[in-house]
Amino acid sequence: MEKSKLLAFALTLLSIGNVCAEEVDTLKIVDVEEILVIAAPKENRKLRELPNAVTLLSQQDMQAAQVNSIKNLSALVPNIFIPDYGSRLTSAVYIRGIGSRINTPSVGLYVDNIPYIDKSAFDFNYSDVERIDVLRGPQGTLYGRNAMGGLIKIHTKSPFSYQGTDFRMGAGTRNAYNTSVTHYHRISERFAFSAGGFYDYQGGFFRNATRNNEKVDKGQSAGGRFRGIYLPSENWKVDLNVSYEYSDQGGYPYFYMGSLDPAAQKENLKPYIGKISNDEAGSYYRNLMNAGLNLEYQAQHFTLSAVTGYQFLKDRMFIDQDFTPENIFNIEQKQKMNTISEEIVLKSKPNRRWEWTTGAFGFYQWLHTDGPVIFHKEGINQVIEGNANNVFEGLAALGAPDMRMSINNESMRVSGSFETPTLSGAIFHQSTFNDLLIKGLSATVGLRLDYEKIRMDYNSASTPTDFDFKVSVSRPGMPFPIVIENAAPLQGNAAYLGKESTDYVQLLPKFALQYEWKKGNNVYATATRGYRSGGYNIQMFSDLITGVLSNSMIDAIVKDENLKMMEQMIDVESIKQHVPDVRDATQYKPEYTWNYEIGSHLTLLEGRLLADLSAFYMDTRDQQIAKFAESGLGRITVNAGKSRSYGAEASLRAAVTDALTLNACYGYTYATFKDYATSDENNYKGNYVPFVPKHTLSLGGQYIFRINPGHWLDRIQVNANYTGAGRIYWTEQNNASQSFYGTLNGRLSFQKGNGQVDFWVRNALDKDYAAFYFESMGNGFMQKGRPIQAGIELRCRF
Repeated sequence: MEKSKLLAFALTLLSIGNVCAEEVDTLKIVDVEEILVIAAPKENRKLRELPNAVTLLSQQDMQAAQVNSIKNLSALVPNIFIPDYGSRLTSAVYIRGIGSRINTPSVGLYVDNIPYIDKSAFDFNYSDVERIDVLRGPQGTLYGRNAMGGLIKIHTKSPFSYQGTDFRMGAGTRNAYNTSVTHYHRISERFAFSAGGFYDYQGGFFRNATRNNEKVDKGQSAGGRFRGIYLPSENWKVDLNVSYEYSDQGGYPYFYMGSLDPAAQKENLKPYIGKISNDEAGSYYRNLMNAGLNLEYQAQHFTLSAVTGYQFLKDRMFIDQDFTPENIFNIEQKQKMNTISEEIVLKSKPNRRWEWTTGAFGFYQWLHTDGPVIFHKEGINQVIEGNANNVFEGLAALGAPDMRMSINNESMRVSGSFETPTLSGAIFHQSTFNDLLIKGLSATVGLRLDYEKIRMDYNSASTPTDFDFKVSVSRPGMPFPIVIENAAPLQGNAAYLGKESTDYVQLLPKFALQYEWKKGNNVYATATRGYRSGGYNIQMFSDLITGVLSNSMIDAIVKDENLKMMEQMIDVESIKQHVPDVRDATQYKPEYTWNYEIGSHLTLLEGRLLADLSAFYMDTRDQQIAKFAESGLGRITVNAGKSRSYGAEASLRAAVTDALTLNACYGYTYATFKDYATSDENNYKGNYVPFVPKHTLSLGGQYIFRINPGHWLDRIQVNANYTGAGRIYWTEQNNASQSFYGTLNGRLSFQKGNGQVDFWVRNALDKDYAAFYFESMGNGFMQKGRPIQAGIELRCRF
């Protein structure tokens, strides 16, 4: 093959656009998929030609809306909400009433076709990202577990289609600055590579009132990426992608909002209401490495691809678990995760009467977690000693002797070491039959068989607890009470050591009908099933250990020679805590949903207006809800019966003039529980599902002032974007919520050749709103959204 033909074929094979995003004139409404055609191992056609609700963001779209992490997608895409709270560990993605705060995600994430299995890795730097695709609704048939809410696909720049060196440097208010540099080089018509790195520093937004007003949420991150693409022949492509990122940040700037019961409000905590007041500083650091190898073979009638992924994560989270100035207890959680995945996909060429995709997928994840909880003296007095003495006081009110326990330990450690490996495998097939009965009518049917096995090996124990116990017995006529005490200090112990496992098989079908009457214009109807995998609540072991420890201390009391009379005075078994079986206490089941959807993709006014419309109904069973354990000792996932959500979505992008483009998107979701009965006899049937905004809204515009040739500037570009969400209920009780709020962002760009200077502002109106709210140990806590921030950025390409 001639050299020029080989180059043309290589660029087609790579399917990664023929112009860079910065060079696309977005004042014309262009099809992003035409400009940046991304290789997709599973889809046979472009995403806007499929029967699915989808939003596509180019690099210029991301710059205009200041998208530099997954959390900036919130409300920018209809019915997607990703609250920015806690730390990088937490990436809670909600789409159409489906979401996850902890444990397994409900929305899938792929980067250059590599799956990110654990959502602890979702929040990373976007410095070299070229395009983002967001698919809403279950994508289980092709993508399997944890894509029941939707799918986010991220694509980085290709060194074959993008040449030169990108340099970026910026600074912002509140002591923020960043820099990145990436070089893209095509050595020959067969090999190209890119390599680069970045550094980002955030000075923080919020201060801790109990720690000399120090910044709570400052942090820094650094990392880099290498990508190499090799074309060994005209039919083969080898694409290697390796990235690493280190981040070290403060976190968890939770404002203390007071006791949920005003009558129980502690006097010593009243001055801290409305303030961040942790006595111990929270922090999170993470080492994250991702590697992927894509092999692709182009035959005459089909494409064969094999995608191998590897992910390594090592992190440490430290939280003052009571979130108050009181020195009660903290948790330090360390994770070490290794995940390897493999997917082999065989698909037909596009534009055929029968288009099909078939494949197999599997992954294995090794996850080791250490999560010790440390009780300080104040916490021992309140949580363990205080709870026990409250029980004894209640018995005394019923006529029992006065009893009192005193723990001697200055601190107590509840250790927790857990191995939770996961094995998953699947086979899938999807067929689309085009031009059925009439031209333009197509039907899609698909089915996936998914198998998953989860195991938990646990080793959790408390330090030996030394305590004293005394009984005061008084009767009418006695001159003074008789006090009976233990002769030597008593000791309680608690430990759990064992393993649990479970597995399940899932069938994930898909049915769709679509009619296309003109290129870029179609209507569709779909029915799809999705699921989110179950698992184990390892943080429940703190609750289990404290229960077993309490019972162990009671056993130590009645075995003491001086205190044997206890068995004659009270029913000892009646005052012991009920400690559930490990499996019942820790395991939660998979979550399932059926999604029914109708929609349309429209290209109107000779391509100057793009419109995407959809309406949906989702029926969810065994919905997983994140909540704090009743004792406050960690977060857990519970299955909350049934819920339903229905709503609609609309996105518009219009070229008003040659200089002005406007875009708007709106999402409406009505998500309520159909059945949610709790152990405390509450029933939240009819209540709104928490963390799901009823409305999401985004309005944006861009205007370009073109400068006459020969001027020191080529053009000036103005971008403005307003995003809003609400009302958002934070609890199942619906007793706390955030009303609809919006933030205004803007960017002013001066461009000359391959260089530009941007002036930007985020939350320009300094809107005060809650990004997160939760309740624990009878108190309410809230994290505020980030206040106004402004800065300058220099971008250039050499």
